[in-house]
Amino acid sequence: MKRVLGNESETLCFGASVFHSVKEPLCIYLDGDLGAGKTTFVRGFLRAAGYTGLVKSPTFTLVEEYQFEQWRAVHFDLYRLAEPEELEWMGIRDYIDVKALWFVEWPERGKGFLPDPDIRIQFSVCSEGRCVQIDPLTLGGTSLLDRIE
Repeated sequence: MKRVLGNESETLCFGASVFHSVKEPLCIYLDGDLGAGKTTFVRGFLRAAGYTGLVKSPTFTLVEEYQFEQWRAVHFDLYRLAEPEELEWMGIRDYIDVKALWFVEWPERGKGFLPDPDIRIQFSVCSEGRCVQIDPLTLGGTSLLDRIE
């Protein structure tokens, strides 16, 4: 599925529509250059989930965690990761939880230590704003894609 997001507001709305379509915890890989809209998408998702605090890219902390009634969301930004093994040192196994929804920016930097994605969202800058390519990789990802408005 391809989608064009004309501005930041549309990216936030896209994140919200994904939130409203999620029925179970999934792993979502977010690909794209710096400034392509990955964190804005996560912010839209978390706002729709009811989170009112600051949503920032975890570029320096590597991970931010958000607790909700039914599950938790973990947002990883692996841009500054030098080696995938650093995930082991930071306690990646503590985050592997059947009740966690994962957002992973720069997933290629954590190869071999991350769960497989259910869906991959590729963000790119295009003349219309942000172009988004959404690819389901599991049955759960396909079900999510079928429900996205």
